[in-house]
Amino acid sequence: MSTTTPPTTRPGPSRTAGVPVRTATVLTALAVALGTAFVLAPAPVAGSLSGGGYDGRRGLEDHLSASFADYWAAGERGFPPGLRHAVDYWSRYHLVKAVVAAVLLAVLLALGVLLRKAYLRAGGLTAGRRAALASAGAVVTALALFSLALVMANVQGTLAPFSSLLSMLPLHAPHGELAGTIAGITEQLAGYPDAGGATSPPVEVMVSDFGRYHAVQAAAATAVALTAAAMSAVSWRRFAAAAARDRWTRRVLRSSGLLRALLAAAVAVIAVANTATAADPAPALLAFFEGGW
Repeated sequence: MSTTTPPTTRPGPSRTAGVPVRTATVLTALAVALGTAFVLAPAPVAGSLSGGGYDGRRGLEDHLSASFADYWAAGERGFPPGLRHAVDYWSRYHLVKAVVAAVLLAVLLALGVLLRKAYLRAGGLTAGRRAALASAGAVVTALALFSLALVMANVQGTLAPFSSLLSMLPLHAPHGELAGTIAGITEQLAGYPDAGGATSPPVEVMVSDFGRYHAVQAAAATAVALTAAAMSAVSWRRFAAAAARDRWTRRVLRSSGLLRALLAAAVAVIAVANTATAADPAPALLAFFEGGW
């Protein structure tokens, strides 16, 4: 008499609350690693790419204060070597941050899609597991929005590094040559552009670069706003097409459509504000040097 051994089955990917645990773990580990890299990598990488870095924030501030005063004293459009090095370093610094933040955003979006799909299948789960999925999705969404803001800010710093670098000047307590430099700049900006031909080339460069700085942000914000609005429209269209009995799917689509519409509106406000500043940057630059921006 022969006995038949039941066929063995290979275990599938482990799942908890409908989420592929292995994939979610890998994505979470990647997000943590990229977050760490965002903080630790930019300074050494930018220093190696630009031929040398600075001894922390204080070292950069001291170097910038001296080289910026030299730039003002020279009265020329071109940057002196010390300031040129600082600007190049700052551009590369923000480039590294922008790349890392963009990859982090992609990882968080992938993790968000994973959680969203799991939540759509969560109708048969307990209330506790559904709440855990919703909480995880909310955290990932918040982190993704923060990463998006980091991408936008660092693209701005990469493409207009001079204006971004000026934020490192100790404007609230300038001393020595820097104090005289700031006083001269604010005096010329107060009458810009009707200064009777007395506007120096450095001020013209600052105004132009400050306009570019805000134009970059306006362009980035416009692109994000249009993308979010289009994604919101897709969510609402799918919401309308979903069967009335599929309340779980309709709830998810309604929430995502509302969130994307709010994001589009908020970023559109940023785009409008930066567009206005880019069109007339001198008043905002004056406010910046006076410490009110």
